[in-house]
Amino acid sequence: MASALETLCGQAFGAKKLHMLGIYMQRSWIVLFLCCFLLLPFYIFATPLLKLAGQPDDIAELTGLVAAWLIPLHFSFAFAFPVQRFLQSQLKTAIIAWVSLAAFFVHVFMSWLLVYVFNMGIIGLCVTLNVSWWILFFGEMAYVAWGGCPETWSGFSWQAFVGLWEFVKLSAASGVMLCLENWYYRILVLMVGGLENAAIAVDALSV
Repeated sequence: MASALETLCGQAFGAKKLHMLGIYMQRSWIVLFLCCFLLLPFYIFATPLLKLAGQPDDIAELTGLVAAWLIPLHFSFAFAFPVQRFLQSQLKTAIIAWVSLAAFFVHVFMSWLLVYVFNMGIIGLCVTLNVSWWILFFGEMAYVAWGGCPETWSGFSWQAFVGLWEFVKLSAASGVMLCLENWYYRILVLMVGGLENAAIAVDALSV
């Protein structure tokens, strides 16, 4: 859904309506944040939904556990992706690269610490992913808020709440388009889960 922001920011940047980029980003935050709540039941009830779909109990239960721990990651997407689109539309890709590099080092260190030192296993990996993605958002947002985009970011504005329905429709259309491109792989994973030795089959497909 954040891909809609890329289109709007690109148009505003080309038309020299620079102040609108920050407003568009805030609208995107609002819309995506609310959509995160709509999708939340799929994370909370992942285990019974997968069992209902015919997946083996052990895979369904482990997936439900992972899904619950990845809820912070789920919400981070609503903020991180719009900031990235906001910066990309202004050709400020260097800051994205530097923040991503910092998040990468933190990710590697935390993975080692939580998995090998504290033996947290897959939960440690989930915690690491949560932290890494929020670092991406806070790092890029710090650059924006502390003067990195003076022409396109002037702080939070009530204008972000104007025209939300139009933004929802555009974002939903973009989201559906990308979902259709990517869901075929998820459907394959579900189908493989019904085979014998499902754990090995799912692992092989993931690799």
